[in-house]
Amino acid sequence: MAKIGTQKTITVEGVDYVLQHPGTREQTRIQDRFLGEGGAFSTEKAAEEMFKHIIVEPKVSFDYFDEHDGFEEVLKEAMNFLRSGK
Repeated sequence: MAKIGTQKTITVEGVDYVLQHPGTREQTRIQDRFLGEGGAFSTEKAAEEMFKHIIVEPKVSFDYFDEHDGFEEVLKEAMNFLRSGK
């Protein structure tokens, strides 16, 4: 089954979020971009990549999560989906 374009809907704190897989090549590029200085994982960069490329509905940002609960859970689900496509 192709990963690219595969979608999954998750519900967190009563809000439905649609995740969409960007494909294996873009997955690798995204993961490379959220490494911080010295190759350390950056939660901020990872979240920005998930907001921009994986969480397609509703459009979210750090400001969105200042007004809505569930940031950690949505980010965790998006990261797992990026890695597995499931």
